[in-house]
Amino acid sequence: MAKLKTAYFCQNCGTQYPQWMGQCKNCGEWNTLVEEVVEKTASHKTPPFSKSKQHVINIIEVETSEEPRIKTPSEELNRVLGGGIVLGSVTLIGGEPGIGKSTLLLQLALKMKKKIFYVSGEESASQIKMRADRLTDIQNPNCFLFTETSLEKILHEAKKLEPDFVIIDSIQTLQSQLIESSPGTVSQIRECSNEIIKYAKENNVPVFLVGHITKDGQIAGPKVLEHMVDVVLNFDGDRNHLFRLLRANKNRFGSTSEIGIYEMISQGLKEIKNPSEILITKKFEELSGNSIAVTLEGNRPMLLEIQALVSTAVYGTPQRSSTGFDSKRLNMLLAVLEKRAGFQLGAKDVFLNITGGIKTDDPALDLAVIASVLSSNEDIAISEHYCFAGEIGLSGEIRPVAQIEQRITEAEKLGYEKIFVSNLNKIPKRKFGIKIEEVSKIEDFHERLF
Repeated sequence: MAKLKTAYFCQNCGTQYPQWMGQCKNCGEWNTLVEEVVEKTASHKTPPFSKSKQHVINIIEVETSEEPRIKTPSEELNRVLGGGIVLGSVTLIGGEPGIGKSTLLLQLALKMKKKIFYVSGEESASQIKMRADRLTDIQNPNCFLFTETSLEKILHEAKKLEPDFVIIDSIQTLQSQLIESSPGTVSQIRECSNEIIKYAKENNVPVFLVGHITKDGQIAGPKVLEHMVDVVLNFDGDRNHLFRLLRANKNRFGSTSEIGIYEMISQGLKEIKNPSEILITKKFEELSGNSIAVTLEGNRPMLLEIQALVSTAVYGTPQRSSTGFDSKRLNMLLAVLEKRAGFQLGAKDVFLNITGGIKTDDPALDLAVIASVLSSNEDIAISEHYCFAGEIGLSGEIRPVAQIEQRITEAEKLGYEKIFVSNLNKIPKRKFGIKIEEVSKIEDFHERLF
């Protein structure tokens, strides 16, 4: 019989320690070490050379082939995954509670014309059926539910059912009999993930895992979990807003720069084909402090509305607040305006907001942010037919941004009359239906805008 011993695992990063410590030396977190029972198996002496079928091969001789993919009914999900689900791949999707992870995967299970094995360790079969009835009228006779947390039972049923697709909600609820610790601990997550990945690769069945996240937005459990899986998706958004963003933090089969946009409605998640038309409000009157930024998420151009409010500081110390935009970058832009362009903003409150609950870090937003701040400061409205795409440097210069032709084409398609860009951008010589205003410095930009 195997001898059991205990060890201490950090619940944040998964590092193992022989005794308890207050702080994890690897990640620096305090009070995250938990004692877990580890099974110590008998050691076997391995031969120095094993009979392996693998052999050394020159990289030039390696033959490559396109990975076969399964197209899903969701075009947004296909975009993020790089064209569809690869056979035998393991995808981990994380997000805040209530953001819509289970809803997204249940909609996928109901609409796919494949044999689906849906495992839930958090909800009963009746709860899942009630949500399925609310989401869609489609009844998928090939969708099989299994409410179980035992890993051995799940894998036994999966091998017996032979599904085309497996969904497990969630990995933190599973428990293996080989590990004598509670579900959600580092040992359990590592053991269960290993067995599921082994099943997926051996049977060439794609698997979706739902993962809980910690208070700082990271997927709970050992960091090795994200290294083991093929794709890591992050489903985020503000629960007070309707829009949800699906991003790929890791993708072995495609790009990590693409995003998918969904809207949460009473019938579930609805795909947003053209987010620019929805994210920009049609104003009935022109107001100061509003501008339109032409941003790019992956290869997808998108127009966002930037709102700024500049007012005299009431309590002496000026406030700087931003929603959806990096507050440190806002402070940098305000410092550039004050130092390089001479605008007195040091004694004023500045509030910035990207409408729709969207968060983005595209540097091309800088020019639209500057335009909104100057518009609110001088109380002069910007024409709703103008849009902006440019990065601001520390010396006050307007720097070029990537893929400018796609940004100009998107603004032209949505009916804008003028776009402000850097004069250093290499703009194609073909004729556009939108006027292109090229600017080099903030002072030059201010004169042409107002």
